[in-house]
Amino acid sequence: MAVELGTPEKFEKVWVWAKEKLTSEEINNKLLLATDYKGWTVWHVSAKRGKSEILRKVWEWSKENLTTEEINNKLLLTTGNKGWNVLHIAATCYNPEIFEKVWDWAKEKLTTEGINDKLLLATDNKGRSVWHIAATRVNPEMFGKVWVWAKEKLTTEEINNKLLLATDNKGRTVWHIPGTRVNPEIFEKVWDWAREVNNRGDK
Repeated sequence: MAVELGTPEKFEKVWVWAKEKLTSEEINNKLLLATDYKGWTVWHVSAKRGKSEILRKVWEWSKENLTTEEINNKLLLTTGNKGWNVLHIAATCYNPEIFEKVWDWAKEKLTTEGINDKLLLATDNKGRSVWHIAATRVNPEMFGKVWVWAKEKLTTEEINNKLLLATDNKGRTVWHIPGTRVNPEIFEKVWDWAREVNNRGDK
């Protein structure tokens, strides 16, 4: 609630009290990794609300006190009731700084395969990947970060089938998403990228 409704200062007060009064195990299991009705931890909520300072603080504490397995499975890769992982959530907050932080932390902790299969190409309960959501949110900067990674780490076939032509549960590709129509810049980027990757000669 301190993240959802409060300020970084209010969160700091709760945090200081917790460190004084609770054990590390209690902080880890009953604060850091506790989930709300959406299945989100405080880290996910801070990403959704665009609270970059809180997001950073929670991440630093997590690295100091959680195992790599806990960070990966309960922060980076866990999904809530919408099937969103933290990258999905970051893509919805209209804050490129948040998205970049989460993306950099994922690269720090996860393998390329883990990022591809469980973050970048993972779909929510509507069949949408981060690619779909970034386009919906009309944010060329976030959209571009996904593309740079995809171009370097995925084959042309994967890019075509799992990004450019991938459909959600309504059969919509990124070309159908409203964001591409209200923002010509995104539509043009997708068109240029499609031509670029299909002319590079790999499979």
